[in-house]
Amino acid sequence: MSHRSRQVFLALLLVTPALAQERPLAFAGARILPIARAPIDDGVLVVHAGKIVAVGTRGAVAIPPTATVLDVQGKVLMPGLVDTHSHVGGGWGADSSAPIQPGVRMLDAVNCRDSGLQRAQAGGITTLNVMSGSGHLMSGQTIYLKNRDADTIEGLVYRFADGSPMGGMKMANGTNSQDPPPFPGTRGKSAALVREQFVAAQEYKRKLDAAGDDAEKRPARDLALEGLLEILSGKRIVHHHTHRHDDVVTVLRLSSEFGFRVVLHHVSEAWKVADEIVAAQAPCSLIVIDTPGGKLEAADFDARSAAELEQRGAAHLVGFHTDDWITDSRLFLRSAALAVRAGCTRETALAGLTRNAAAMLDLQDRVGTLEPGKDADFIVLSGDPLSVYTKVEETWVEGQKVFDLAREADRRYADGGWGVGHPRVETVCCLAGGDR
Repeated sequence: MSHRSRQVFLALLLVTPALAQERPLAFAGARILPIARAPIDDGVLVVHAGKIVAVGTRGAVAIPPTATVLDVQGKVLMPGLVDTHSHVGGGWGADSSAPIQPGVRMLDAVNCRDSGLQRAQAGGITTLNVMSGSGHLMSGQTIYLKNRDADTIEGLVYRFADGSPMGGMKMANGTNSQDPPPFPGTRGKSAALVREQFVAAQEYKRKLDAAGDDAEKRPARDLALEGLLEILSGKRIVHHHTHRHDDVVTVLRLSSEFGFRVVLHHVSEAWKVADEIVAAQAPCSLIVIDTPGGKLEAADFDARSAAELEQRGAAHLVGFHTDDWITDSRLFLRSAALAVRAGCTRETALAGLTRNAAAMLDLQDRVGTLEPGKDADFIVLSGDPLSVYTKVEETWVEGQKVFDLAREADRRYADGGWGVGHPRVETVCCLAGGDR
């Protein structure tokens, strides 16, 4: 083969995968759970250019003649899971200098090559709300991530209409944020500090509005107050860590006073104040734990909170999260199963992992259901999603396979074990330079 021929051959090898990705894919024969409608037996899902083109029963869906048809007979397909509260990526937000730090961004803290993202892919999670911890009344701006593989964080972020990275604002109350000064020592002081900051933001906005286009009259730029204004304007949703029933009601009171949108997270005692939550139409991102212990304010946790909300006609307010590592991302499906065990219907439980969770991130137009025009984010399961025996076999993000249980490298993430995903693992035989 001549040098020129070798160049052409190598070029074709590089181009062919790219061309193949442009061809439609048709997944045929599976039981499909679109979430937006009733389950479909012997279904077909067609995706192209990162979007869902069609979904329906075999024969009713026209498969493009250029499509690659993949046989998924005996499998279950459903939307990619949406984790509304995760800490994968090894990042952290605010520090010990102040209890309220709305100018801090998780965009600047998340390591997009952290192995936690691959663990999440192994669990079928395709969208994540990554946030900092709950040791602050406000620990900063969260970041919404599309869980594909990328070299930098910019390759993962969802974006607001103005092009800026999309996310909410992490807040917390209860015992986590109570510490020595400058942190509050009581629940009452915690609420007072939050109110003071929102009042300051309202005054900042008043000055900005009064100044108009006159740069000389505008107050000095304040990144913290800018972050608060994005809450007050409705651009950012508050994602609020709260457990005890009185803390939950405090959050609802503050939300009503200042008019900000809020998603309640954890909500261990949601079942005690379900009527108040429903009246406020506050979505609940629940963590469904299955082991004892943890903090005292979660002592009255009850897995029937999802069922209590559903029974009050508020199934749309039910969602779940991992709080990874509190619940391993690889086992996220069990959250829905445990909610069903406690009285929730399977329809609401599965929506809590997908459609409802997407709405909690303002991403309901992109993900959460299998419908034409939405992102081609979906998972292929070995069986029913609520069965303990079911495994995530494949995870697809925008029509690209990011996890395949059949690949040895991916299976390691699904199985877990010491050192999995760590780029460098030292062994004890080498630590002291001698034999051990």
